[in-house]
Amino acid sequence: MSLLLELITQYGVLFIFACVLVEQAGVPLPAYPVLLVAGSLAARGELPIAGLLATAVVACLLADSLWYAAGQRYGTRVLRTLCRLSLSQDGCVRQTESIFARFGAPSLVVAKFVPGFASVATAMAGSTGVRRAPFVFYDALGAALWAGVGLALGWLFSTAIEDVMQVLTEMGRWGLVLLACFAAVFVASKAWRRHQFHAQLRMDRISVAMLASMFANGETPLVVDVRSALARDDGRIPGAIVLTHGEWPDNLRAPGDDAMVVVYCACPNEASAALVARQLMARGFKRVRPLQGGIDAWRAAGLSVDAA
Repeated sequence: MSLLLELITQYGVLFIFACVLVEQAGVPLPAYPVLLVAGSLAARGELPIAGLLATAVVACLLADSLWYAAGQRYGTRVLRTLCRLSLSQDGCVRQTESIFARFGAPSLVVAKFVPGFASVATAMAGSTGVRRAPFVFYDALGAALWAGVGLALGWLFSTAIEDVMQVLTEMGRWGLVLLACFAAVFVASKAWRRHQFHAQLRMDRISVAMLASMFANGETPLVVDVRSALARDDGRIPGAIVLTHGEWPDNLRAPGDDAMVVVYCACPNEASAALVARQLMARGFKRVRPLQGGIDAWRAAGLSVDAA
C-alpha cells in the first residue's frame, strides 16, 4: 500500500493516466480504487483534482477511440471476441445491441457504470456507423461522469480511505496478501457464474449442414431469429420468424408435436439462442435446438439469407 501511495504521489496524473488507459483498453485491472485514493489525496491538497479528472477523461477517450476504430474496421467480429474474453455471461452481445438500439450514442454516458458494457458499446458505436463527433461528445461526457464520481467519492471519504490505507500499510506484506485474496475471490466468483451459465445452457445443437439438408428435403422446421434489431439489418435465414426481446409473435406455433424448432443468434456459444430454446421448451415445444455457430456459421457455409 505504501508503494501505491508513493506511485500516486510521485507520478500523479501520469500514474492515473496509465491505470485508466490500461483498464479501458480491456485489461482486468480496476482503476476505480486508484481514483478513490487519488481523490482522497486531492482532498488533502497533494494532487490537483481538475488535472486528475482531465487526465482520466483523456485516457478513456484514447482507449475508447481504439475500440471505436476496431468496431469500424471489423464490425461484429470484435464484439464477439470481447464477449468470448469476458467473464460475464455470453449474452452480452445481444444485451448491448438491445441497449444501443434503444438509446444509441447517448448510452455511452452511462456505459462505464454497466459491467461488461463499456468496451462493447464503444466498439458497437464504430460498427453501427455512429459519427465520430457525437461519439466523442457522449463518450467524453460519460468518461467525465465515471471518473468524476470516483474522484468525488475519494474526496468525500478521504478520512476513511486514509484509515484503510494506513491499516493496510501497517500490515505490510499481509496487506498485499489480503488484497490479492479479494481479487482472486472476485475473479473466481465471476468464473464460477460463467461456468454455471454454460452448464445451464448445455443442450444438443443442430448443425448448419443438418438444417440446410432439412430444407433441401422439403422439411419445414420452425426457425426463430432471436437477434437484436441492429444485428438483423444484414438479413436472416430464409423463412425465419423474428423474436424480439420479451415479445412472442402470434405465429410462433410448431407445425406439429414432433416438429423441429431451430433457434439462432449471433452470440458466442449460441448463448442467447440456448436461453430462448429453454423458454420455448417451457412453453410446450418439444424438439428445440440452438443452431451451432449461429448466423455466422450459416453465412460461412455459403448459404443464402433473406434481405432485412
